[in-house]
Amino acid sequence: MRRCRRLAFAAAVCISGLVVPPGRAQEAPTKTAEQEEAERISDLVLANHILADQGIVDGFGHVSVRSARNPGHYFISRSRAPALVTADDIMEFDLDDQPIDARGRAPYLERFIHSEIYKARPDVQSVIHTHSPAVIPFGVSDVPLRPVSHMAGFLLTQVPVFEIRSVGGTETDMLIRNKALGAALARTLGNATVALMRGHGDVVVGQSIRTAVAHAIYTELNARLEAEALRMGGKITYLNEAEAAKTGQQLDQLVDRPWEIWKIQALSHTQKN
Repeated sequence: MRRCRRLAFAAAVCISGLVVPPGRAQEAPTKTAEQEEAERISDLVLANHILADQGIVDGFGHVSVRSARNPGHYFISRSRAPALVTADDIMEFDLDDQPIDARGRAPYLERFIHSEIYKARPDVQSVIHTHSPAVIPFGVSDVPLRPVSHMAGFLLTQVPVFEIRSVGGTETDMLIRNKALGAALARTLGNATVALMRGHGDVVVGQSIRTAVAHAIYTELNARLEAEALRMGGKITYLNEAEAAKTGQQLDQLVDRPWEIWKIQALSHTQKN
């Protein structure tokens, strides 16, 4: 998409051109809608690479970001392995999942996950769907995924589980391949940050793309830690409601710190390959 390429380039120019004269307070410059859109698309490309580098997605999984200029639209890559995504792969869709400029590019089959959550949750700015390995056992058992680490307070007291059989019957291919299934998943998510998808993976949201990426990574980490604690036997002390709320807010405020190192690691590995 030519517009996406122009926006991504504009973001790079904008970032590289931020020079603060000596003696002047370093106030955050006011972004135009065009600059905000450009940064979101740039971060979207990076998010694909970061999630792949961190092992949250492999050849499958996808991440999207809501348009800053038109909240009724969102950006997502064409159907491609996340580690290979470039700015040229980014497509724009409306919330009816119609591409704005397809140019022959095939979309993700499960894009309905994204559109239906954006419809249901005006606060959500980014949606991620993963097949995150450590979360799968919690979606197929009666053991709930709960926060054991202060880095996963956003999970709150328990993560909801989407059961596709309750909507699609017992003979689906487990994929969210239409609006009805996407809307049902959005209802299961409710006001939560994460919803597990039985036998499939999870869906993770955030009020920014960087926050959503952090939520996806720390959900996987928490699942590993909880599984390890369960193997130890004995009573597990989970975060209580107040602890979960406060630590979740703290991560949202500090998300740029891990984002920068994840970015460096992902770009370094991409260059080596």
